[in-house]
Amino acid sequence: MKVQGNCHCGAIAYEAEVDPDKVEICHCTDCQTLTGTTFRTVVPAENGSFRILEGTPKTYVKTAESGNRREQGFCGDCGTPIYATSAGDGPKTYGLRVGSFRQRDRLVPKSQYWARSAQPWIATIGSLPKVEKE
Repeated sequence: MKVQGNCHCGAIAYEAEVDPDKVEICHCTDCQTLTGTTFRTVVPAENGSFRILEGTPKTYVKTAESGNRREQGFCGDCGTPIYATSAGDGPKTYGLRVGSFRQRDRLVPKSQYWARSAQPWIATIGSLPKVEKE
């Protein structure tokens, strides 16, 4: 599936091919901190398909619990997360942040990982009162 995305302010635009069956939710504490929320929804870009069309993401390299270094790409103006990939040289696989896709409504998560870090109340979110607009 071809996806297009951009940051909130529009300074960065990109496109990629993704497999909708590979959409995942990550509950790790790094994703919670880096997003400012309780989980992140990600999908890998098909090999070689991720292209930045406009702008240049700012990057930050974090060290995961495993010791792996992961480059986080985001908009330096508005802070929108765009991707994560391995740090350094070599072949890259990009984990794209589904929230910045125009087609995010069509990318339903198929699995969850780092469940040990999931907030205990996450299972009850569907029963919370809903307000359509603030």
